[in-house]
Amino acid sequence: MENKRITIPEIAAHKGRAEPLVCLTAYTTPMARILDPHVDLLLVGDSLGMVLYGMENTLGVDLEMMINHGKAVMRGVEKSCVIVDMPFGSYEESPEHAYRNAMRVMKETGCDGIKLEGGTDMAETIKYLTARNIPVMGHIGLQPQSVLKDGGYKVKGRTNHEISSLLDDARAVEESGAFAVVIEGTVEDVAAEITRSTNIPTIGIGASPDCDGQILVTEDMIGLLEGPSAKFVKEYTNVKDDIAAAVSGYAGEVRSRKFPSTEQTYTRPKAVDVKKAS
Repeated sequence: MENKRITIPEIAAHKGRAEPLVCLTAYTTPMARILDPHVDLLLVGDSLGMVLYGMENTLGVDLEMMINHGKAVMRGVEKSCVIVDMPFGSYEESPEHAYRNAMRVMKETGCDGIKLEGGTDMAETIKYLTARNIPVMGHIGLQPQSVLKDGGYKVKGRTNHEISSLLDDARAVEESGAFAVVIEGTVEDVAAEITRSTNIPTIGIGASPDCDGQILVTEDMIGLLEGPSAKFVKEYTNVKDDIAAAVSGYAGEVRSRKFPSTEQTYTRPKAVDVKKAS
């Protein structure tokens, strides 16, 4: 059967195009079905730990969770390229360890590739994976899995040392064979320079409009989450209020016995007598 979904080579070929790649996160089949017609790439992000499970950060997410949600998203796509995050602890030990886990993700979910965090420190691992036919998307700049080491979610690229390190990270990710790289939480002109100086697509989140694509956490973008959003988030709607209004209406109708009405209940043939049947 012809594969109608966007492929890794098609994503990689998007470098420098006038129209950026449209990317969002997805964790469930219903959401994947809604997003699929509108995006180029869906990321099954380890952010699901915070968005769906209420975790403080992404460090508690494990491989089983990523695989299960990856499977769910794959059931809902017809068009989009799907990438699954490698969770904390699943790839750092060694390239061989990373390969075993990445191969399992690819086989069990049917996704198009994986994403892992790190630059020069992960170059050997990225090279090992890509040499064995595992498509890898890199992730540099603010790295959520390093939140404890960094002492919080801190914007990158504000010092000369950070700028130099970010440029080195981008080059290392590219030279190791990654097909694209996410740049997160990075000063705008630094992210723009990384985009200009690399030959693979950059996907920005809190980075630069000059990136070759943009990604947001869908639940942030639709206003579903509680609490303040990051500066880089733009809410295009507020689903949280819509859901609260719907639930309030439902609760009121249940308590007043307006729901269910005859439209939501089943009837029997008039010839059947309930008392005789019982």
